Amino acid sequence: MKAKDYIQLEDHFGARNYAPIPVVIAKGLGAKVWDVEGHEYLDFLSAYSAVNQGHCHPRLVEAAKRQLDQLTLTSRAFYNNRLGVFESYLCGLLGFDRMIPMNTGVEGGETAIKLARRWGYDVKKIPANTARVVFAEGNFWGRTIAAISSSTDPGSRNGFGPFVPNFDLVPYNDLVALEASLSRPDVCAFMFEPIQGEAGVIVPSHGYLRGVRELCSRYKVLMIADEVQTGLGRTGKMLACDHEGVKPDILVLGKALSGGILPVSAALSSNEVIGLLQPGEHGSTFGGNPLASAVALEAVRVVVDEDLPVRAEQLGKVFRKALTECNSPLVSGVRGKGLLNAIDIMPYAGGKTAKELCYALMKRGLLCKQTHTHTIRFAPPLVISEADLNLGLEKIVAALRDAEREHASH
Repeated sequence: MKAKDYIQLEDHFGARNYAPIPVVIAKGLGAKVWDVEGHEYLDFLSAYSAVNQGHCHPRLVEAAKRQLDQLTLTSRAFYNNRLGVFESYLCGLLGFDRMIPMNTGVEGGETAIKLARRWGYDVKKIPANTARVVFAEGNFWGRTIAAISSSTDPGSRNGFGPFVPNFDLVPYNDLVALEASLSRPDVCAFMFEPIQGEAGVIVPSHGYLRGVRELCSRYKVLMIADEVQTGLGRTGKMLACDHEGVKPDILVLGKALSGGILPVSAALSSNEVIGLLQPGEHGSTFGGNPLASAVALEAVRVVVDEDLPVRAEQLGKVFRKALTECNSPLVSGVRGKGLLNAIDIMPYAGGKTAKELCYALMKRGLLCKQTHTHTIRFAPPLVISEADLNLGLEKIVAALRDAEREHASH
């Protein structure tokens, strides 16, 4: 079968809820992938940061194979010999008392909101069924009904109401507006991304994270950090919150928590918060399964052992410096932290945008994806070599130069 055959199968039998770049990937290793016809590409998306450790990291593949031969699922009706070891390691590494394992990042977010509401009623003594959760405008943590209830993206919301009540929105990176919302006595939590990924890698002003922490403490509101995309080394620290030395009350992790082997997420918090849950009040058949626990434990150990946050910090500086110094008139902004970066593309050649540039990069052997209309997010695996990063930068600059010439001749 050719690439077009696989694309036609998805188009005919699958839901059209995605608009993929037209490449059919069949193999991956490290920072590279190959399509069904053998063409090689540099992966500069990392499955939206799910493969920070690189495609098919040998330690993760081996951990999965070992566990597949032993036990994959018991449900939480019984204990298994993998979950507790994983929980102990992750809590110890990140400084939390307890964690709740789930599967997808959006499940981690849903878990955090349930925890916050329970804490609001039991500890803050908010009247029953009145607790409010505040979110930052431009957030993205999934497309469940709860997630889109907090969204400001019309494409996520239109046609899917009614929405979850008692969700409030405040502008991102605005501590004055945040304080006005958090001062309400019925607010139990503020959930936000330390860097907004899907919004276009929006990096807040220095001091914002510290300000959020101070306001949440002042008004007795739980600070929920959605680090599903920014966590586990992506931004140059183990957690993006570490850039300002703050600790959230609830931390949500996902994506790279399994290195892309299978879905694994978690909400981590204190005894005071997670200790409120009683049997039967929250759970998941697959959450904390032995296979997920074994792989996730090894995935986090890889991040630590290979010092991936430091690599992300160093290579991110190389990336942003090169794209800033290329001085392309089509690039109106370069930003990011670590290896989570973005560029804004000015419309060119009669209205072409970031999407067309992503297609041009695909033809040059580099895979990335636009977010919204004018922004391209670049997030290669943290294991990428500096040589491959520089090769990717050469491809990006060459594609920009081609676009500049096309724009000049249009």
